[in-house]
Amino acid sequence: MATQEVNKPPSLPPYPEMIFRAIEALNSDNGSNKSTISKYIESTYGNLPTGHSSLLTHHLNMMKASGDLVFWKNNYMKRDPTAPPRRGRGRPPKSKSPLPLSSAISPPKPRGRPPKDPNAPPKPPKPVQMKVSSGTGKPRGRPRKFPQSATTPAPPAPSGRPRGRPPKVKATLTEVSVQQ
Repeated sequence: MATQEVNKPPSLPPYPEMIFRAIEALNSDNGSNKSTISKYIESTYGNLPTGHSSLLTHHLNMMKASGDLVFWKNNYMKRDPTAPPRRGRGRPPKSKSPLPLSSAISPPKPRGRPPKDPNAPPKPPKPVQMKVSSGTGKPRGRPRKFPQSATTPAPPAPSGRPRGRPPKVKATLTEVSVQQ
């Protein structure tokens, strides 16, 4: 047992404590980024575990999530209890108004159309309303399109030239006389 204690490296403080000391020692107005915190810890404590960068990242994220550190513009800084919270990009969330104690929360409506009640009486038919003319004698909207049938004559074709572009005329080959 004595050999295990002799070969054991000196104990390091926990990562959150090392991170707080690094931020205090660097003492920057805008906070310190991850690389400067890592360099400070490496220079101060020397013997660090092999996964130092991943451990540092993990602890910085945990401290950021718990609210011990504030992450702003790629820098970490201690939270100031008197400062208002900083807002990130995007639209701010809506403020939730507290519900009165007397109101009970009803379950949400199901999606889709509600099923018909089989016991409900049938609905009476709607009364037919007379169409009211606007005074011009013509009905409103686009006139109905009636299909052309064999009984109705087609409109007469205009005399003279047919409609559209004329067809191309193919050139015919003519014999060329060769002079000798």
